Amino acid sequence: MQAANVDGNLGQKIQQILDDSPGLTGALTGISIRSAETGEMIYERGAQTRLRPASNLKLLTAAAALETLGEDHAFQTELYIKGVQGGHILQGNVYLKGKGDPTLLEKDFDELAASLKHRQVKLVHGDLIGDDSWYDDIRYSQDLVWSDEQEYYGAAVSALTASPNEDYDTGTIILEVTPGEKAGKRATVKMKPETDYVKVINKTKTESEDGVKKIEVERSHGTQVITVTGTIPEHAGVIKEWISVKDPTAYALSLFEKSMKKHGIKVLGKRKKGKTPVGAEMIATHQSMPLSQMLIPFMKLSNNSHAEVLVKEMGKEAEGKGSWKDGLKVARNQLKSMGLNMETIMMRDGSGISQVNLIPANEITKLLFAVQEKTWFPVYLNALPIAGNENRMVGGTLRKRMKGTYAAGNVHAKTGTISGTSSLSGYVTTKRGEKVIFSIILNNFVEEKGITAIQDRITVMLADQENLLRSGL
Repeated sequence: MQAANVDGNLGQKIQQILDDSPGLTGALTGISIRSAETGEMIYERGAQTRLRPASNLKLLTAAAALETLGEDHAFQTELYIKGVQGGHILQGNVYLKGKGDPTLLEKDFDELAASLKHRQVKLVHGDLIGDDSWYDDIRYSQDLVWSDEQEYYGAAVSALTASPNEDYDTGTIILEVTPGEKAGKRATVKMKPETDYVKVINKTKTESEDGVKKIEVERSHGTQVITVTGTIPEHAGVIKEWISVKDPTAYALSLFEKSMKKHGIKVLGKRKKGKTPVGAEMIATHQSMPLSQMLIPFMKLSNNSHAEVLVKEMGKEAEGKGSWKDGLKVARNQLKSMGLNMETIMMRDGSGISQVNLIPANEITKLLFAVQEKTWFPVYLNALPIAGNENRMVGGTLRKRMKGTYAAGNVHAKTGTISGTSSLSGYVTTKRGEKVIFSIILNNFVEEKGITAIQDRITVMLADQENLLRSGL
């Protein structure tokens, strides 16, 4: 397969870049480049070989979700009561029902709690119950390794959950570590948001100004106990660490009870999980941003939890079951309808974190060509990271890459990284104005250093082309 341009042979240029990359010795390479106007192949190398896509799989999840749910789809969180109110006392239970919203913040729980205050409730003579039955109770995708459970990118999935800030890393908290009063004292560790659901053990130490700055955070497997260790020098800035919680439902419920207390409402009973009973009165709802907006933190920041929520939501919407099994079935059907050969694709989750996911580079470029005809394509394109743009919610995972080149501000593409895997797929416009779709998947390398630079060199080279002439295809 060859493709030429006015400056020489495109295939030779790509081959030279690969030859200059010793890190690819013994590795697998899949490269697919096609015209965005016609879909015709311009260049391919190993592009029909199934490779691990890492987070490039999110390109498939986002397309399937937009097709299944629609760009205006929003997630509801509902507040119910069941009982009898006499004066300021509610004799009964309060139910917080989650329907998958991965963007709930502490302020949203405050707004829901305000609806109880508006009803003059000051005492709940009953329990506070979290209802996460909108989805099934399987918290982790089938191939997630146990050591990733504590990481923000491996957080448990629940229909009732919460995020610590507007990056919306759902099911996580942020630990902020600052130096203590003086050397020898423990550092100060704060949670964001503050919650009584987790227990933090502080084993840190403040060092002199020239001391070592190294803080480590670990959540004991299967528990909500977080241990913070290490050292931080005097006068050092804040160190932030994200860590997942064991049970997102219990976490969300703890934040809601905290919000109730802010509004002067006390719960005499316990916090627990259960289903909202028939006949309960819905007194408030919170609606998330539409999917068109949610795709921005999802794709720009490569949010794994959002991907898995979208899989379960597709299952709930189309099959009536919020599970990975049903959601992936829906996604596969939608992708097949877009022209993908699902017989050559292994799709085990929505995020790409599984090492079992497999897809040829040609199938990714095939998808990126097909979605251009969809009414929701502008939303899809807008959600992709833009190379060299420092704004996190514009440049996303590409904000530091390809700066000062013709690719900066031009390339719209999704990154992907897991152990031994790096991928980059998206759209680029050449100097002559030709729109090109590309997918570069690198697998089975040992040393990560310099791997993304290979992708960047190829992509910048495409952007720099005066003309792409298809020959010998």
